[in-house]
Amino acid sequence: MRVTKKQLEESVDYLRNKGFDRPQIGIVLGTGLGKLVDELKKPIVAHYHHIPFFPLATVEFHSGKLIFGTMAGKKVVVMEGRFHLYEGYDFLDITYPIRVMHLLGIEKLFISNAAGAINLDHKKGDIMLIDDHLNLQGGSPLAFKNVAEFGDRFVDMSEPYDIAMRQKLRAIAKKEGISLKSGTYASVVGPQLETRAEYRMLKILGADAVGMSTVPEVIVANHLRLPIVAVSVITDECDPENLQPVDIHDIINVARKTEPKMIKLFTELIKEI
Repeated sequence: MRVTKKQLEESVDYLRNKGFDRPQIGIVLGTGLGKLVDELKKPIVAHYHHIPFFPLATVEFHSGKLIFGTMAGKKVVVMEGRFHLYEGYDFLDITYPIRVMHLLGIEKLFISNAAGAINLDHKKGDIMLIDDHLNLQGGSPLAFKNVAEFGDRFVDMSEPYDIAMRQKLRAIAKKEGISLKSGTYASVVGPQLETRAEYRMLKILGADAVGMSTVPEVIVANHLRLPIVAVSVITDECDPENLQPVDIHDIINVARKTEPKMIKLFTELIKEI
């Protein structure tokens, strides 16, 4: 796939004609974390298969809708259903919606995901604020010929996650009595989960949690100079010395049980920015 400005403009024109009116905040929802859309007032829904040049979500836990509405007094656009390398998409497919939301007008980006804990101080059901990441997906969403049409080719990643929003989220968590861990998120290809040796490797590399998403979107958001905050819902504990089989349905159930805390954090942050 080659991204062009004409493609992006067609996608944006379609959404504006549907009533997606200058959203201020974009939100990407992770696996099992779809209930936040219930908080939207006066929602307008655009299914991915109707949006020109949009990829289609293929994972059964991702519904494939872009939803515009108001939340905590702000206009937001929510991506319910993201794209992954393990579905056969490339990096340009995965990050195309971020470029579309940016052109629609978003000024901030919130991202959530479900992740496994490498740091065993992080427990199932915890929320981890991502303060750094490891890109272990073997490529970059900026590695295409005409990338300079959209921004600088060589993007600084010394502070990929917005400091001010992270500080606000920590303060909100303290105020609301929500335990909020912090750490480094490692993004791998998947869809298979890791072996014991791979979990040991990730710990040596400095990862606190591991998942199969988020990093491509964060790289493109930095390319667009779009401030980001991201959280991982910890759905399983990856202890290589005591590794138990993990069922994807268990991961989904833990994510859904923890989701109200994530919604509270995001809602309160929207109020403050």
